[in-house]
Amino acid sequence: MSSARDRLYAEVRSDIEEFLFDSKVAAVFEDMIRRSVPGYGTAVAMTGVIAARYAQDDTNIYDLGCSLGATTASIQQYHQAQHCSILAVDNSQSMIDSCRGALDSSDAGDIQFVCDDIRDIGITNASVVVLNFTLQFIPLDQRLQLLQKIYAGMVPGGILILSEKLAFDQQQQQLFTDLHHVFKQANGYSDLEISQKRTALDNVLLPETMEQHRQRLLQAGFAAVYCWYQCLNFVSLIAMKPGLHTDDE
Repeated sequence: MSSARDRLYAEVRSDIEEFLFDSKVAAVFEDMIRRSVPGYGTAVAMTGVIAARYAQDDTNIYDLGCSLGATTASIQQYHQAQHCSILAVDNSQSMIDSCRGALDSSDAGDIQFVCDDIRDIGITNASVVVLNFTLQFIPLDQRLQLLQKIYAGMVPGGILILSEKLAFDQQQQQLFTDLHHVFKQANGYSDLEISQKRTALDNVLLPETMEQHRQRLLQAGFAAVYCWYQCLNFVSLIAMKPGLHTDDE
């Protein structure tokens, strides 16, 4: 997949609207996320590797908030489970169209493209569910309900891979915010672009602490939660349902 260079916030805006995953964002999203999220490439590649470890025959794999399908493609590349369907879900038609265009011609696996709100779709017979940088855009009071639905729709031994931007206490937050700013500068973003995009995301992307995520996942029913990767203020977790590959087996 390839995209144009992200210059959406390169010019001064008198009125900065809330960030939307529209056609303008879809056109530059690959460049945007690569230059904005430290460790993104590693998180995506390893999601496919981890999914392959836990994907079970005759089950479903869900990529919820699939955007352009980078994680979907990684899962498709690595998993060897038999008769296993991949469902790529996003509520942005622009994202789904781009995702389908990039992946539909591949003959490696069975992918279904679904344009819908992840809060509205059913989760059934799932051995792997992925929420890569997606839960952070769901209203805070709806996150537990979504995770409970995911857990209920999983087979024994299923896993959830959850990647998020974290919040921290004041001192660590300042350090990681500064380092994240430096990361984006090193990738060619100006101070204006960084500032304007931050304003657009202020009431849209709502990060939480590691402990908040851990406690909610346990409350949803998951037996164990492990952090397998972190780069600055971005983290990826594995939440496990009792069954295969767990101590409860």
